[in-house]
Amino acid sequence: MPRITKVTTRRGDDGKTDLADGRRVWKDSKRIQAVGALDELNSAVGWARSECRNPDVAARLLEIQNDLLCAGAMLAGRLPKSKGPVLAPSRMEFLERETAALQEKLGPLENFLLPGGTPGAAALHLARAVCRRAERVVVALARVTAVAPAVRIYLNRLSDLLFQYARLDNQESGRTESVWKSR
Repeated sequence: MPRITKVTTRRGDDGKTDLADGRRVWKDSKRIQAVGALDELNSAVGWARSECRNPDVAARLLEIQNDLLCAGAMLAGRLPKSKGPVLAPSRMEFLERETAALQEKLGPLENFLLPGGTPGAAALHLARAVCRRAERVVVALARVTAVAPAVRIYLNRLSDLLFQYARLDNQESGRTESVWKSR
């Protein structure tokens, strides 16, 4: 596990940052944009976790935050798998199982939902939207350089689960979800 001994290093003052393999790249590079999008997503999930009333969901969100740090580390350099964190296939399987179980519990959707409801559900909907944006940024990176498929798959599955968690938070709180009234 990396040890952070100093927060301010001044190494980034020139507009560049270090990757895990020691290369220096511009802070606006596609790779750093993707790492930053995952950091933003992790913060959004952390906020949703702080608003979540269900302790089991909060615990799962904490696991997801750890997964997101692994995904960010995977994007931050070209280290061999044996020397860096990886998103194991079991983490994608967890997301799929959890989403399916919630779909069974919550029932099918008949309309598009408007994000909102309880503070926890609103935070989870925002995290879902941030997740979709992070996925788009990672896909843009993958179009120009190699990206571990597990990162893209994880983000795609995660947005579905965050949506279901938002629905669950509203249901457990007795809040009726607002449906889109198309014209």
